[in-house]
Amino acid sequence: MTLLGLNSILWIPKVLISMASSPKDIVMSYQRVLGNQDYKTARTLMSDDFSFKGPLASHDKPEGLLKDLEMLHHIVKGVEMKKVFVDGDDVCLMYDLITSNPPATSFTAEWYHIQGGKIGSIRVVFDARPFAAMFENRK
Repeated sequence: MTLLGLNSILWIPKVLISMASSPKDIVMSYQRVLGNQDYKTARTLMSDDFSFKGPLASHDKPEGLLKDLEMLHHIVKGVEMKKVFVDGDDVCLMYDLITSNPPATSFTAEWYHIQGGKIGSIRVVFDARPFAAMFENRK
């Protein structure tokens, strides 16, 4: 998309995203800002009618997922990306999630669907058994 002959650009703090960004670019930007614990910027990449489904929680608003991610960030030692698949507006990440407490490496798959240039939904699959106790007493 052009405006006065220039590419349209959306400036988001710490992230530069073209209005014509690919679904992969949007997802990888989201991953980057989460890695920097920049939840405010992560929220700008998520649709208002966002949905999340995973083995430990489901959310119908971005804020619920971001709250969970903020709570869990301190146990994450790293992510070793294994593969990224793209099919139209769908992006699948496959990676090892390495945590400190509990000490574990969990192979994880995340399926992102992009709608209107933002993340509309995320489905995540992993072995949740090591992490279940952390979610038992949530409100």
